[in-house]
Amino acid sequence: MDREREGVSETRSNEEQVNWRSCYKQTLILAYQSFGIVYGDLSTSPLYVYQSTFSGRLRHYQTEDAIFGVFSLIFWTFTLIPLFKYVFIVLSADDNGEGGAFALYSVLCRHAKFSLLPNQQAADEELSTYYRHGHPNRNVGPSPLKRFLEKHKRLRTALLLVVLFGASMVIGDGVLTPAISVLSSISGLQLQAKNLDDGMVVIIACVVLVGLFALQHYGTHKVAFLFAPIVIIWLISIAVIGMYNIIHWNPRVFRALSPHYIFKFFKETGKDGWISLGGIILCITGTEAMFADLGHFTTTSIRVAFVCVIYPCLVLQYMGQAAFLSKNFSNIPMCFYGSIPNIVFWPVFVVATLAAIVASQAVISATFSIIKQCHALGCFPRVKVVHTSKWLYGRIYIPEINWILMVLCLAVTIGFRNTTFLGNAYGIACMMVMFVTTWLMALVIIFVWQKNILFAVVFLVFFGSIEALYLSSSIMKVPQGGWVPLVLSMVFMVVMYVWHYGTRQKYLFDLQNKVSMKWILTLGPSLGIVRVPGIGLIYTELVTGVPAIFSHFVTNLPAFHQVLVFVCVKSVPVPYVSADERYLIGRIGPKAYRMYRCIVRYGYKDVRKDNDNFENHLVMSIAEFIQMEAEEANAGSAESPIDGRMAVVQTSERFGTRLVMSESYDDGNSEDTSVRSSKSVTLQTLQSLYELESPQVSQRRRVRFALPETVYLDPQVREELMELIEAKHAGVAYVMGHSYIKARRSSSFIKKFVVNVAYSFLRKNCRGPSVALNIPHISLIEVGMIYHV
Repeated sequence: MDREREGVSETRSNEEQVNWRSCYKQTLILAYQSFGIVYGDLSTSPLYVYQSTFSGRLRHYQTEDAIFGVFSLIFWTFTLIPLFKYVFIVLSADDNGEGGAFALYSVLCRHAKFSLLPNQQAADEELSTYYRHGHPNRNVGPSPLKRFLEKHKRLRTALLLVVLFGASMVIGDGVLTPAISVLSSISGLQLQAKNLDDGMVVIIACVVLVGLFALQHYGTHKVAFLFAPIVIIWLISIAVIGMYNIIHWNPRVFRALSPHYIFKFFKETGKDGWISLGGIILCITGTEAMFADLGHFTTTSIRVAFVCVIYPCLVLQYMGQAAFLSKNFSNIPMCFYGSIPNIVFWPVFVVATLAAIVASQAVISATFSIIKQCHALGCFPRVKVVHTSKWLYGRIYIPEINWILMVLCLAVTIGFRNTTFLGNAYGIACMMVMFVTTWLMALVIIFVWQKNILFAVVFLVFFGSIEALYLSSSIMKVPQGGWVPLVLSMVFMVVMYVWHYGTRQKYLFDLQNKVSMKWILTLGPSLGIVRVPGIGLIYTELVTGVPAIFSHFVTNLPAFHQVLVFVCVKSVPVPYVSADERYLIGRIGPKAYRMYRCIVRYGYKDVRKDNDNFENHLVMSIAEFIQMEAEEANAGSAESPIDGRMAVVQTSERFGTRLVMSESYDDGNSEDTSVRSSKSVTLQTLQSLYELESPQVSQRRRVRFALPETVYLDPQVREELMELIEAKHAGVAYVMGHSYIKARRSSSFIKKFVVNVAYSFLRKNCRGPSVALNIPHISLIEVGMIYHV
C-alpha cells in the first residue's frame, strides 16, 4: 500500500511539474510577444525625454547636479508610476482579462448602477463573465456611498464624462505618438547630414507617416512577427549604449539614484525646475498601454516583460544619457544620437526608426480598439469595423478613423516641425489619461474589491498628488503646444456625448411610446392583415415591449410575414459574450400569433463578423425555445403564455438550454427575474437539420431545415415547428426603422441645437445601422419615422 501511495504521489508530482512547465513556457511566449505591441511607445521615449526637459529655461542650468537631478526625477517617476502603480496594482483590476479606462467603467457599471443606458436586464447578470471570479457579487449589500452615487444622475453623468475625456485623450495619443516618434527618429539624420534642414526632416517624416497609415488596412498580424524582435533589439542596443556611456563618461552617475538629488535640483532651479516636469513626464508615455492592451496577453506576462527587460534597459539608457550630458552640455538638443558612438550610429538609427514605426502602429491599433469600445457603449457614431486577423481575435481596422488620424497627425507634424512642441502636447495627453485611471481605480477599490475606503483614499492621494504635480507643470505649456490634445479631446468628447445623448433620448421615446399588448390582442392572430409566408425580422432597440414602428407597419401595410421576430442587438458591459450565451429567445403574445423576441448580446470587445450565419442560428434557437417551453409547461414548471408570462430561453450551440420566466406581455414593463432551471435538454428535433450545399453552387453555407418523422412531438409543437421551418424556406426579410429625431418646439435652445443640428449631422454622416449590423441590402425594408423628443 505504501508503494502504491508513493507511485500515486509521484504521478501527481510529475503532472504538476508538466503543468508548471507548460504555464511557464506560455508566459514567456506571451511576454516575448508583448514587446512589439505593448512596449513600443514606452521603449522609444529616450529619443526625446532629455531634449524636451532642457528645452526651456532649464538649459541655462548646465551643471552636473542639474543633470543628476533630472535623472533622479526620471528614475523615481519611472519606478513609482509604471512599476508600483500599474504593474503591481492597476493590472490586478482587469475586466476578465481586458484593461483600459472603459474596462474599469464597465466593471463599475456591473457592480453599481452607474450606467446611463436604460436597456440593461437582470438576465444579463447571469452571464458567466458578468461577475469576476473571486470578487463579491450582487448579493453584497450596497454601501452608503454607492447608494448616494446611484441616486444622483448628475454624478453618474459626470463619471461618464470623465471616462469619455480619458478616451478622448487616448485618441489624442493616436495623433501625437506617430508624429513625435517618427520625427524624433528621423531628426537623427541631421548629425550625419549637416546640410539637412528642418524642412527636409519634416518632409521625410510625413512620407513615413503616410506610408504607415496607408498600410493599416492590411492589419498588424501580417507584420506582427517583426514587431517583437525589433523592439527587443532596440532595448538591448540602448541598454548597451547606456552602460558604455556610464563607464566612458561619468560612473558617478549612480549617485543620482538617491532622491537627495531631487531636493538639490529643485533648490537650485526653483520654478524653472517645476516647469521642466512637463518634459520628464515623457519618460512614462506609453505606460497606459500596459493596461489598455492587456486583452491579448496575461497579467503575469506583462509583469515579467516589464520587470525583467523594460525596466532595467530603460533605466540604463536614461542613466547613460545623464552621464553623457554631464560632460557634454552642448549636445542637449541632440542628446540621444549624440551619445551614440559613431561606429554604430547607422545601425542604431535604422533600429530607432523601425522602433518608432512599431510604437506608432501599436498606438493606432489601440485607438481603433478604444473607439470600438465607445461605439459598443453607445458613445460613438456608427463606423465600419473590419476584423483584420483570422488568428488573433480583436485586431480591427476602422477606415474612417484611420484617415482622420492621418490628416491630424500630418497637420501637427507640419505645424509644430519640432519635438519640443509635440512633447508639450504629448505630456498633457499622457498625464490626463493616467489621472483618469487613478480616479477610476479608487472607485474600483471601493465598489468592486470591497476594500475599506481608507485604501482608496491612500491610493488616490499618493498617486493622484504625483500626477497632479506633473499635470500642473504640463498645463503651464498649454500656449507652447499643449493646447492641441485639449482641443482634440474636447472635439471628440462633444461628439461622443452628443451621440450618447441622442441615442438615449431615442430609446426613451421608444420606451414611452411602445405598443400596448391589449391593442395587439384585439387584432387577433392574423393581426388584422394577410400573413404571407416568410420570416420578418423587425429590428428594435427595445429589450421589452413592442416598438411603435410595428403599429406603423400594421396600419399601413396590407400584409405581413407569417412569423414575426423582434430582434434587439445590444451591447452588454462585459468584454465578451460567449456563443452559447449570446441569444435570449422569448414569445410575445399567444402561440397562435407566431411572434417572438430575440435579444442578441455582444460585449464591448466582440467583433460582429459577416459570416456569423445569423439567420440559421436564430431559427434553431427559436425551434429549441418552442420545444423547451412545451416540456417545461408539461412538467408544470412554467406558466402558459396565455396566463400573461413570457418564457425566455438561453440557448447554446450544443443545444443546452436554461429557462427564465420574464416580462409580463400585457404591458411589457416588468424586469426579468432570476428564476432559473438547471435542467439541460438535448433538442433531438434539431439533430438532423443540416443539409449543406456544394461549394461549387454557393460560397455561403445554407442550412436546409427538416423535422425527423421518428421523433414524437406534441401536435401543437410539431405544427409550430413546421410553420417556422416553412417560413424559413420561404425567405427572411429585415425590417428597420429609418428614424429621425427632432426636439420639441417647447425645448430649450441648447437641446434644439444638440438634437436638430449636432446629432442630426452625426447621424447623416455615419454608417447606416444596416451596415453596422451586416444586414443584406437585398432583403432590407426601411420605413421612415420622426421622433419628437
